[in-house]
Amino acid sequence: MAGLSTPRTAVDRISVLLVEDDEGDAVLVEALLDEVEADVSLHRARTLREAERLLPNADCVLLDLGLPDTTGLDGLTRLLGHPAPVAIIVLTGLNDEHQGTRAVAAGAEDYLVKGQVDGVGLARSIRYAVGRKRAEETHRQLREEQLLAAEKTRLERGLLPSPILHGEDLEVKFRYRPGGSRMLLGGDFFDAVRASDGTLQVIIGDVCGHGPDEAALGVFLRIAWRALVLAGQEPSRVLRTLHEILEHERHQPGLFTTACMVTISPDRRWARVYLAGHPEPMLLVGDRVVELPRDRAGLPLGVLPDSTWSGLDVPLPPGWSMLLYTDGLVEGRVLGDVERLGSERLIELIGDITGERPDWAREPSALLDDLISRVKELNGGELDDDMAVLLITDRD
Repeated sequence: MAGLSTPRTAVDRISVLLVEDDEGDAVLVEALLDEVEADVSLHRARTLREAERLLPNADCVLLDLGLPDTTGLDGLTRLLGHPAPVAIIVLTGLNDEHQGTRAVAAGAEDYLVKGQVDGVGLARSIRYAVGRKRAEETHRQLREEQLLAAEKTRLERGLLPSPILHGEDLEVKFRYRPGGSRMLLGGDFFDAVRASDGTLQVIIGDVCGHGPDEAALGVFLRIAWRALVLAGQEPSRVLRTLHEILEHERHQPGLFTTACMVTISPDRRWARVYLAGHPEPMLLVGDRVVELPRDRAGLPLGVLPDSTWSGLDVPLPPGWSMLLYTDGLVEGRVLGDVERLGSERLIELIGDITGERPDWAREPSALLDDLISRVKELNGGELDDDMAVLLITDRD
């Protein structure tokens, strides 16, 4: 019997770890498997401590309950507690058959009575135990993926709201993409609410980090923002309240959120932009792209307890559109370059698209789709970070 210090290379062979301190019983197990030419690699440990070290490379464990460093079912319990999904068959003596039944109830795949099993039965038991364990592991992974998918769907519904809009003079289009090839859910969020007097309030934000906790916090902040806006709170006070909510609700100290909030006047001729550590919006007029100044940019939400935010008034010329986005859109790589995409190259991309399509404003969704497609192409595939993109278009 060989040691188990090197990883197995024969994919089709079952790696069996025999945990047995009795030399005679160990020789018997080896002889039974040799007799039927079982397609296994047999390795041996004499103590439970040694078995725990070798466990990661095993498909199946033949476990004697009477080891020098464990008693009863303690050894089985310890092996079952390891993260490696391995099938365990318990070996018992004739007088301890009831222990085998208890072992199966505790999580072992099977039990065999020493001296009452031949080579065929032993090999069959090993194959069946490994097959059952692999099926259980596949089912467990599938169930976890289903639960994660359901959780992701629920959170994503909260991150992607139905904007409260009315009238045909303003149009809001948006796109959201989770980050990475595994489609990790992140904390990017956005919302839009138009008041009865025609004022449009828009927010886009990014909770730092990825995962369900960050996504849940993004949902919480978005809902809080909508409630505050519908209650008629001033924009600067809205950001201050979100800042206070974040301080109390975040799941770890120092977690911050960037945000951009825009108020568009009822006549659609001016906008007030509030920046909390977030990329500034871009103003699109025909085939021109105008980057707004950052002289009023404030700190992200959740950084300093006494932070305040003031707005920057921006005149809006006829036929304008405004692009708001999270930094996932500009932090992708550019193939053949060590630099990230950045806002300057994003402006170039938008200019290329609007130059190729002079009538792009008639179909703003196509502009967003084309822009995201080109950013991904430059990155060489899916972006690492999640992203949200909004495009507000004046229809008059």
